[in-house]
Amino acid sequence: MEKHTQETSQDALLKVSNIDVFHGSFQALWDVSLEVKPGEMLALIGANTSGKSTLLDTISGLLHPTKGSIEFEGKDISALDPFLIVELGISQVPEGRRLFPEMSVLDNLIIGSYNRKARPKREQNLKQVYGHFPILEERKNQLAKTLSGGEQQMLAIGRGLMADTKLMLLDEMSLGLAPIVLDKLYRALREIRERGITILFVEQNVRRTLQEADRAYILESGRVVLSGTPAELQEEEDVRKAYFGV
Repeated sequence: MEKHTQETSQDALLKVSNIDVFHGSFQALWDVSLEVKPGEMLALIGANTSGKSTLLDTISGLLHPTKGSIEFEGKDISALDPFLIVELGISQVPEGRRLFPEMSVLDNLIIGSYNRKARPKREQNLKQVYGHFPILEERKNQLAKTLSGGEQQMLAIGRGLMADTKLMLLDEMSLGLAPIVLDKLYRALREIRERGITILFVEQNVRRTLQEADRAYILESGRVVLSGTPAELQEEEDVRKAYFGV
């Protein structure tokens, strides 16, 4: 495994190259690079304030890098507005889900399909969402606020799928959820990945992350410090000390 270095394969779906990102005057990301390959589950690991959510927000267009570039399917998206990035096929499932609690499950899902490209595929994508999460079809007329935490997370993921996504960005899916609920969610993610949708996810639960991810990047204080497969990362003494206490 290489530290602080990057693969430069030509077939990357998403390529982040040497970006710096600021929140106002505070620099949150420093010279960050990563690649996401088509069809993989890639994890971002790090403590709170390490820059994981900032990186997702920058890929989504909510923030823009002051240095470096972000390419999706070979197109530079570094300066694009979020709605244009969604139309290209990137959707974000934010931390905390951010549903519309007073709207029905179905209406929350339909909101996810409002981009120009997704609208014609609304019924097809809705059918696929219900295939992954049958409980959402059963409860389609209920208000979103009446769902359990796990069901709300399913709804947030379903809304992301309604955007006709190619790359799904998932921020802290496991927060506040029981292990049995997480098992269902990860099973659904594996099914979603089998449909050809690529997943980049941020997770605090490092043990679970390394069970599910194909590869992972570790961020510390806004910098990528390590990357590799789960097996490679678990061999690293620094990783074992920081995340496993051994």
